[in-house]
Amino acid sequence: MQIHIAGTGIWYPEDTINNDEIVSSFNSYVDVYNSSHKNKIDSGELEKLDYSSTEFIEKASGIKTRHVIDKKNILDINKMMPGVLHEDASKLSIHAEVGIKAAKKAMDSANVTPSDIDAVILGTSHAARNYPSVAIEIQNELGIDGYAYDMLVGCSSTTFAINNAISDISSGLAETVLVINPEISTPFVNYTKRDIHFIFGDGCVATIVSKNNTSNNCFKVIDRKLVTKFSNNIRSDWSYLARAATDKKTHEDLLFYQNGNSVFKEVCPMVAEFINNQLKENNLESIDIKKFWLHQANARMVKLIVSKIIGTNDFDTELAPLPIEKFGNLASAGSMFAFNLHNDLEQGEKGLICSFGAGYSVCSIIVEKI
Repeated sequence: MQIHIAGTGIWYPEDTINNDEIVSSFNSYVDVYNSSHKNKIDSGELEKLDYSSTEFIEKASGIKTRHVIDKKNILDINKMMPGVLHEDASKLSIHAEVGIKAAKKAMDSANVTPSDIDAVILGTSHAARNYPSVAIEIQNELGIDGYAYDMLVGCSSTTFAINNAISDISSGLAETVLVINPEISTPFVNYTKRDIHFIFGDGCVATIVSKNNTSNNCFKVIDRKLVTKFSNNIRSDWSYLARAATDKKTHEDLLFYQNGNSVFKEVCPMVAEFINNQLKENNLESIDIKKFWLHQANARMVKLIVSKIIGTNDFDTELAPLPIEKFGNLASAGSMFAFNLHNDLEQGEKGLICSFGAGYSVCSIIVEKI
C-alpha cells in the first residue's frame, strides 16, 4: 500500500522580534538585575549577569527573527513573557484556534474536505492542557468523524505523529489522517536566561497523510525509522504535580531547560548515524536525497548533521533549508515548516524529513515526489 503526504499548511503570528530588539530588552533587564543585586553580586552570593548580543545569537543559532504571539509583553522587562488568558471552555483554545487555521490550508493543499478525514492526531512539545484532548476539540470544530488524540514527544512530536498516521492507515484504521502540530512555545521561554531568551518562535503546521494521491504536490512515503534514548539534557518539569510538590520551586525552575553543549555533542552524531543507517537499509546513497528537511534546532546542528551524511561542508540551503533564520526554533513544527516552504522537487526525486529532540528522540521519513 502506498501512503502519501498529500498536503501541508502552516500558520504563524504576525508579530516579529528581530535580534536587536530582543537583545535590547535582555540587556536592559541585565542592567536592572545587576544594579538591584549589586551587594550580593559583590559578596559572591549571586553571579553577575552578562549581556547578550546579536553576534552571539546568530553565531549560536543562525536565528535572525522569530514570529511571536505577543511581542509587546515579551520585550517589556517588567514582564518578559507573552500575555495569555486562562482557557475558557466556551471558546476555542489557542492550540485549537491556530491548529484549525493550519489545517484548513493543509486540506486545501491536499484537495480534501473534513468528510474525507478519518482521524486527527495532534503532536506538540508544549501541551496547553491535560484534557480534553485538543485534537478532539479540533475534530469537533471541523466536523470530522472518527477519532482524535494528542501526543507528546518533544521536538520529535510532528514526525512521530506522522508516523502514527502512517501506521493507522497501514492497519486499516483510517484512509486519511489530519496531523496537527501547534507550537505556542514562547510562554515556556525564560526570557531572563542568556542562553535561552532568543531561541523560540510560535507557529503551527498541519499535514494530510493519506493512502490516496489527492493533490498535484504529493509525496509517497518510502520508509520511516524511529529511535529514543533517555536523556535529561532537554527538560521541562511543568505539570499538575507542581501544585502538590513539597519542595516548592519557582515557575522559572519548571520551564524549558537544556544543556546546549551536551545536546549538540550527543545529538548531532546520533542523528547523522541514524540517517546514514536508514539510507543503507533502503539501498540509497546520500546523493539520492535532494532535500533534507531537518528539525530547526539551530543552523549549526542542521549543517553539521548534513555534512556528516553527505561527507562535505560544501552545500547550501537548497539542500538543507533553514527557515529557522526567519521563524526561530519552532519546536516540533520546524521540520515540516521546512518541508512546506521548500518542497520543490521533481517527480521521482527523494527527500528526507527528520525531527530530533527531547527524549532523546529521532524520527526520519524518506519520501518521493510523485
